[in-house]
Amino acid sequence: MKRLLSLLLVPLLFAAAACSGSSESGGDSDEQVTLTYAVWDQAQAAAMKQIIQEFHTQHPNIDVQIQVTPWESYWTKLQTSVTAGSGPDVFWMTMVYAQYYAIGGGIAPLDDQVKKSKLDTSVYVPAVTKAYTVDGKLYGIPKDVNGFGLCYNKKLFDAAGVKHPDASWKWTDVIAAAQKLTNQKKGVYGFVAPEADELSWYLTVPQVGGQVISPDGKSSGYDQEATIQGIQFWTDMITKYHVSPTLQQTTDTDPLAMLTSGKVAMRYCGSWEPEEIAAVPYGKANIGIAPLPAGPTGKRDYYSNGLANSISAKTKHPEQAWQFLQFLGSERAAEIQAKTGTVIPAYQGHADAYAKAMPEFDLQVFVDHLKYAQPFPASTDTSVWRDEVTKQFAEAWTGKTPAGDVSRRVAETMNSALSKEKK
Repeated sequence: MKRLLSLLLVPLLFAAAACSGSSESGGDSDEQVTLTYAVWDQAQAAAMKQIIQEFHTQHPNIDVQIQVTPWESYWTKLQTSVTAGSGPDVFWMTMVYAQYYAIGGGIAPLDDQVKKSKLDTSVYVPAVTKAYTVDGKLYGIPKDVNGFGLCYNKKLFDAAGVKHPDASWKWTDVIAAAQKLTNQKKGVYGFVAPEADELSWYLTVPQVGGQVISPDGKSSGYDQEATIQGIQFWTDMITKYHVSPTLQQTTDTDPLAMLTSGKVAMRYCGSWEPEEIAAVPYGKANIGIAPLPAGPTGKRDYYSNGLANSISAKTKHPEQAWQFLQFLGSERAAEIQAKTGTVIPAYQGHADAYAKAMPEFDLQVFVDHLKYAQPFPASTDTSVWRDEVTKQFAEAWTGKTPAGDVSRRVAETMNSALSKEKK
């Protein structure tokens, strides 16, 4: 899951779409129809096409056209098309926007279909199902869940005589190793600290008891000292220890590319990234995956996102869209996804297939860490405050302003935004 970009979202833009969509009958189940299915990850396109092909074999009257839109423009395109009534019938949804699209009427509630078809939602990771349940109604069928670990360059570690990371590592071990591995004369850094919440402070704030947002979604946690401690771990790597490329450098060059080219020795990484790492010969040969380092007291909690498949509230074919959604949430679909090594299925019992998909990497690390996953920070209009958080924290990443000062200021901005949300 890459950093979410700014969206000029306006609450309840989808109200008309919801009303229009709910009145559509969808026609007879034998009607020949074509559904559109929107996704954003090209790496998963092959697996999605295989799922579509098998679904079509079972439902020859339903064709499905996949639409792959790059992450950078996916949400803008989706919002515009759904509002205009020309959006995809089925599409990927993230926890970050689930409440927005559900409350705004952009996606259809699924409870009646689930009950009628006797779909067993207990087969999915409970935290993911819960994230797509808004005001007691389910708005998405869980697709996958994210695990995290520490990716490291075995070649650089061996050359520097540094022991490879393992399950015993804490923050202090990361810092010590990064200092030994940094050689700025050669342009090599021991660690990379991007200003990207999901791949940085969302992985450390929970480890010290901090929080980004309160459990009831009404207040910010950025003014808590524990939260600030979790953020400062990252800024210290740049401004105090000088073991990470600068914010400008990580803006100019993708931090993952820095890892796979041997420019940085360590980077926190997500369970969806090994395929991209393996696509680079140097990365495939030299990158290892270790458990996510624990916080100072040994706590390993982290914030985890997970995707779901949702139905547009304005689809002209709700019955066929539901048939497709059921297959997307089936055990067979989970099996297809798991074997590619691109995602850990939210359908429980298929993590082992994911772990074995790419023998060159220890993908089991990601699976083992799922037990520490905490709900991803989200509210009705997450993007409004999340984008602002990213903008403001740039001052801390450049060393212009102490992380604590920025974080407390961010809390004020966030609380103001939360107070204006429609609940």
